[in-house]
Amino acid sequence: MSLAERSQPLIILGAACFGLVVGQAAGIAALAEALILPLLMLMLTGAFLHVPLRRLGEVRRHGSVAALSLAINFIWTPLLAWLLGWLFLRHQPALWLGLIMLLATPCTDWYLVFTSIARGNLPLSMALLPVNLALQLLLLPVYLLLLAGAVVPLAWESIALSAGQVLLLPLGAAVALRSAAQRWRGEAWLALRVLPAIQPIQTTCLALAVAAMFAAQGSLIIQNPTIFLWLLAPLLAFYAINLGLALGLGRCLGMAYPNVASLCCTTMARNSPLALAVALAAFPAQPLIALTLVIVPLIELPVLAMASQILLRVRAGWRCASMSV
Repeated sequence: MSLAERSQPLIILGAACFGLVVGQAAGIAALAEALILPLLMLMLTGAFLHVPLRRLGEVRRHGSVAALSLAINFIWTPLLAWLLGWLFLRHQPALWLGLIMLLATPCTDWYLVFTSIARGNLPLSMALLPVNLALQLLLLPVYLLLLAGAVVPLAWESIALSAGQVLLLPLGAAVALRSAAQRWRGEAWLALRVLPAIQPIQTTCLALAVAAMFAAQGSLIIQNPTIFLWLLAPLLAFYAINLGLALGLGRCLGMAYPNVASLCCTTMARNSPLALAVALAAFPAQPLIALTLVIVPLIELPVLAMASQILLRVRAGWRCASMSV
């Protein structure tokens, strides 16, 4: 993991604090609010550039393990999100909705870092990446209407239009840029020169979007200082449940450790930037939903780092268990 990747929680926290400070100046809030969505769309374009959608079919090579990851991500986890929201946030509907949006969108990049740290099956995780992206683009509006619609009234037209605006435009731009780069200089140049250079730009766009969000909504944050505490319990419960579920299924099904580590990472990491972009477009009058998704990386990244260390400790015992069979 690079220094920038290790520092991302601190970068996000610093950006949030910076936004709170500068947001107190006259006229800054309105300007900051206008910058949030364009910055996130730029960041998503960079993120989508890393996803080779033409490799969607490769996931079939990984058989039942890949199918299990997809089932946990797109069937089990959305239902778990609704249940955790009901248990912990039913008196905070905006936070409940933000939690559903977050947990219904599996990560499409970060989990590769933690899979590598945990010595997981990277080819499996990379094969899942385009499928995770395609399915969440298709299913997020459905989850919002079916699950979030039970929390607050939603209009399907608004959801579909907002999701299309903030997801399909960056996706289309990324596909066009990827195709042009491959034709011009080839796949190797794209992978070795372009994509590594884009990663710092993505982090910068995300940090600026977070700063703009906190600058635009500083007064709301000050009025609701306990948002972090409200979210801590359901998020920690989610990570613990999915980690335990993946380890338990891996043990019961006799899976090799690298596959288990990949299963854990792919079913724990979430795509908060994508969910944040949709929240800003679909729910502009409910900024607490977006603030929920801004705060989440401050919890998620340390937890994933801890989970990867837990998996490394499990690895030795998993080997011994396999040798004794």
